[in-house]
Amino acid sequence: MKAVEANEIVWRPTQEQVERANVTRFMKAQGIGSYPELLQRSAREIEWFWQAALEDLGVEWYRRYSTILDAAAGFPWARWFVGGQVNLVHNCLDRHAAGRPSATALIWEGDDGEVRRLSYGELDRQVCALASALADAGIQQGDSIGFYMPMVPELVEAFLAVAKIGAVAVPVFSAFGPDALAIRLQDAGVKLLFTSDGCFRRGKKIPIKQSADSALSATPTVEKVVVLKRTGAEVQWNAQRDVWWEDFVGSRSGPAPTAVLEAEARCLIIYTSGTTGRPKGTVHTHGGVLAQTAKELGYYFDVVAEDRFFWLTDIGWMMGPWEIFGVLFHGAACMIFEGAPDWPKPDRLWKMIAGHRITHLGISPTAVRMLLRAGNEWVEPHDLSSLRILGSTGEPWDPESYGWLFRKVGREQCPVINISGGTEVMGCLVGCAPVYPLKSCSFQGPGLGMDVDVVDEAGNPVRGAVGYLAMRKPAPSMTRGFLNDNERYLSTYFSKWPEIWYHGDWARVDGDGFWYIEGRADDTIKTAGKRMGPAEIEAVLMTHPAVAEAAAIGVPHEIKGEVVVCFVVLRQDFRPGPALTEAISDHVVAALGKTVRPADVHCVEGLPKTRSAKIVRGAIKRRYLGLPPGDLSSVENVGILDSIPAPREEAQGD
Repeated sequence: MKAVEANEIVWRPTQEQVERANVTRFMKAQGIGSYPELLQRSAREIEWFWQAALEDLGVEWYRRYSTILDAAAGFPWARWFVGGQVNLVHNCLDRHAAGRPSATALIWEGDDGEVRRLSYGELDRQVCALASALADAGIQQGDSIGFYMPMVPELVEAFLAVAKIGAVAVPVFSAFGPDALAIRLQDAGVKLLFTSDGCFRRGKKIPIKQSADSALSATPTVEKVVVLKRTGAEVQWNAQRDVWWEDFVGSRSGPAPTAVLEAEARCLIIYTSGTTGRPKGTVHTHGGVLAQTAKELGYYFDVVAEDRFFWLTDIGWMMGPWEIFGVLFHGAACMIFEGAPDWPKPDRLWKMIAGHRITHLGISPTAVRMLLRAGNEWVEPHDLSSLRILGSTGEPWDPESYGWLFRKVGREQCPVINISGGTEVMGCLVGCAPVYPLKSCSFQGPGLGMDVDVVDEAGNPVRGAVGYLAMRKPAPSMTRGFLNDNERYLSTYFSKWPEIWYHGDWARVDGDGFWYIEGRADDTIKTAGKRMGPAEIEAVLMTHPAVAEAAAIGVPHEIKGEVVVCFVVLRQDFRPGPALTEAISDHVVAALGKTVRPADVHCVEGLPKTRSAKIVRGAIKRRYLGLPPGDLSSVENVGILDSIPAPREEAQGD
């Protein structure tokens, strides 16, 4: 397979793809002739864009807003769709259940291969029953409801029921331990927790309620725990607090009212972890989440009612709620998955795509690298012709993995819609649309309706060089502060420049106007006066034939400031040794120059990752330097850190 160059145009839309696209419909209605023109105008006139886009997408309001954007209190405290009344669940479920009750809304596949499907009518009935049960339990608008569950249909039902009555969902990764769960439940003041006796992963029963019970001993605000029977495992029981799911819902049937809410009413509190300190609770609204997810799924991923959309995610990651709300808004089928993409065999993901005729696949670069390592023979037997769009987020790409996904999985016919943003904005700051060419590993530019820029230390635009990713104007979906910690919110995003959102990513815009994310600014390596993101080094490492996965960190050095230390996972046919690590170092030098020669290359068993498959460089660096581990609650495979070695004396380099 031919290698993909980083600056190569790899995909151009056909005329048919352009003509059928949702964003083309919007551009024609607005008299706009090209996608770059739309990007420029939508950043320049954000109020025009959001009003026109939400009308085009068909958002339904109980009462139309009087003011699109109120920034009188300043950028950090902007309010959107002021005076408007709306509810996510009306737009994502009620109207489809009324008009297309037999259409498929949800597809679920369990770890053991069990499949369940729910139509919009069936999903509506389950949501109404749960909404009535929540109301009968005394849950009111604004109450916080926790989710500590596997990816099963009941989770989606409860998630929608909470939004339907105007309560606030607080999703937490089911893989988190008791301490991480307790911190989040305490901070959000959770009143009721949905959980499960356990889940299945790689054929094993994984306990969940046991961890929940430990966390709840330190969380007095939780009054009731609703427990789903998933594995049949025996669990401890608090009769004053715990209730089985089926008993909580009972025999309730019939419709339940959908709350009429102000557009600024809260719907989600999602936690995002920093490298140190307590996790940050990002606060999202019905109007903001609705606007951003409807736009991104509609214009970037071109979702229509006939589609079947699957993003490999968990409810504890922003992409879980993003997928559920965004896909259901457009009346399409949303697929969720309980298991691992390479179990029981490395073709599990490809079998699911073929079996369910999935049209959209979203996946992280790290997950692609893992599946690539298994070999082409696991992909080729499966009919993936139903796919029309691929998606990715979470971290920078390397050209080899990007090219493999595009050519081997997408058959060179599916654009890779690369998006990047974060939990704090419930969406992306940069993205792509399927109506404009794509370079390998690239973004086409800022998100629509997002005034995003790449800037230097002074906050001035920079092109052709690495700079900071920043946002110059508010967005509807940006967090309304941090829960219980607005000073930290201001210091995180607005202390570097006044009235400019500092996102914390390095980015670059090339001479043709394509954008690239170069890694986190706090991961930056500065050696001998040269500053670069670890993603650039890792991309080079990944082009060496022995390397399957890679991470690069900066290590303090008395003379150079920092030196580069690399950690690589080898492909199956290679064995570690001095000659190989020297060859890998030489490979980096050949691509990036002598100043970036790694001071050390360590061959390791694996790299620490989140449940969403992002490599946690900060954990590697702290382990390597012998520092306190920091917040590891988002790391799924914490034990792999034991294979990270202590620094060697010779790592100081020359």
